[in-house]
Amino acid sequence: MTLETVEQETPDVKTFRMSFQNPSVATGFCFEPGQFGVFSVFGQGEAPFGIASSPTREGYIECSIKRVGKVTKAFHNLNPGDMIGFRGPYGRGFPILDMQGKDLIFVGGGIGMAPLRSLLWNCLDTRDRFGAVTVVYGARSVSDLVYKQELQEWIEMADVNTVLTVDPGGEAEDWKGEIGFVPTVLEKVNPSPENAVVITCGPPIMIKFVLLSLHKLKFQHEQIVTTLEMKMKCGLGKCGRCNLGSAYVCKHGPVFSSAELQALPDEY
Repeated sequence: MTLETVEQETPDVKTFRMSFQNPSVATGFCFEPGQFGVFSVFGQGEAPFGIASSPTREGYIECSIKRVGKVTKAFHNLNPGDMIGFRGPYGRGFPILDMQGKDLIFVGGGIGMAPLRSLLWNCLDTRDRFGAVTVVYGARSVSDLVYKQELQEWIEMADVNTVLTVDPGGEAEDWKGEIGFVPTVLEKVNPSPENAVVITCGPPIMIKFVLLSLHKLKFQHEQIVTTLEMKMKCGLGKCGRCNLGSAYVCKHGPVFSSAELQALPDEY
């Protein structure tokens, strides 16, 4: 693939847009929101990342990468025009067909907004298939919020309720959003569980407490889905890093319902 654009989202997160060099591959490529690919910087290594763009936006794919190690640092050193490798899509995506006709609540934290973004834009591009849409998204600080321009777009949409928050101490002087941890703000928003689905992704500790908050709000396990892609490394079920009991996140996920998580060790 050829790297088309690089967007600096936060001090340590960049979004990469890339296109297939072979037109026939581009024409036949399709994926589901929530699926991932294995991206390669030649000579440096490869790693799995969720596809952050929507399948409704044809002609390119995007991924957002946080700089944390050798491979991610190599990605951050790339420039438009560079060539990268891509394999995919892999994994189980979000059950979007089951979500049709229902209210959707997206709950994201930090870079965990990337896979949610794929599904959210898919739903917004086919808006008449879904009910009310609510977005609750937070990060440690204002500078750690990703997709700032798109966040503003969602705020300005009349049919989307977008609530942004930052951790205490992470606010800027001109910050107009909430101040507090995502689970606390979610309880304040108090979404109705009636005919609704919650889609959440973020740091494991955030997911854990979001699930507790949702149960307080009377959401059932079957109404909650999450993606655990942060635990993946090889993406092929070989290295064992993403093993949870009898499941491997990369092979059996990365999307799981809360009901499915109940049968797995409490290690996510």
